[in-house]
Amino acid sequence: MTIAPDNARQGASHLYRAMRDFVQSADDDLPGKFEITKEGIVLDMMSPMKPHELTVLRVRKRLEKVMPDEIVAHTGEPDVEDEPEGIMRRPDVMVIAESEMEGEGSFDPRSLVAAVEVVSRSNPDNDWVTKMRDYPLIGIPVYAVFDPRTGTGTVLTDIHGTPDGPRYATRKDFVYGEDVTIADWTIATEGLPLYRDSDAPQK
Repeated sequence: MTIAPDNARQGASHLYRAMRDFVQSADDDLPGKFEITKEGIVLDMMSPMKPHELTVLRVRKRLEKVMPDEIVAHTGEPDVEDEPEGIMRRPDVMVIAESEMEGEGSFDPRSLVAAVEVVSRSNPDNDWVTKMRDYPLIGIPVYAVFDPRTGTGTVLTDIHGTPDGPRYATRKDFVYGEDVTIADWTIATEGLPLYRDSDAPQK
C-alpha cells in the first residue's frame, strides 16, 4: 500500500502529539527529564548533580549581568517546541526576550536568541550529538555547550543548509578559564565546576 505524503505527514503529526501527551503527563510522575527528538522520546534518568546545576546558575547569572533588561536567561519551563519537525526540547538556559514569555504554550524555537546546555554526565550524546542536530533544524541561531567532564565547551552559530539538513557552520571551542561569547554577550568561564569521579553514576 502506498501512503500519500499528506497522509504520512498527518500520521507523523499524530504520533508526535501522542508522544507529547505522554511526556507532559509523565513529567510530574516519573524521575528524569523527558524530551522528544527526531528518533523519539529521550529520557535522562539521572537527577541533576550539583556541578551541573551550579554551572547552569553561574552561566545564567553571568549572562544576565551583561544583557539588556529586556533579554533574560531563563531556566525551566515551558519547553521549546517545533511540532512540524516533531521536536520538543528544554534547554538548560534559554536566552530570550522577556516579551516572548508572555501568553500560553511552548516557546517557538525561532524566538530564542540562544540555547545553552550543560552536558549531562549520564547522557553526554544528548547534548553533543542529538541537540547539535536538532537545534539548527528548528532554527535556534546560537547553541552553546558547557562540558563539566572536560572543562571545555563550544559555541555553534551560522545555520546553513547541508545534504543532511540545516547544520551550524561555525564552531568556536573554548576551555574553562577563557571568556566565551554567546550571541552578543561575553562572559567569563572561570570558576565553573567540574564533575569529579565521585559524581559518576553508580553501577
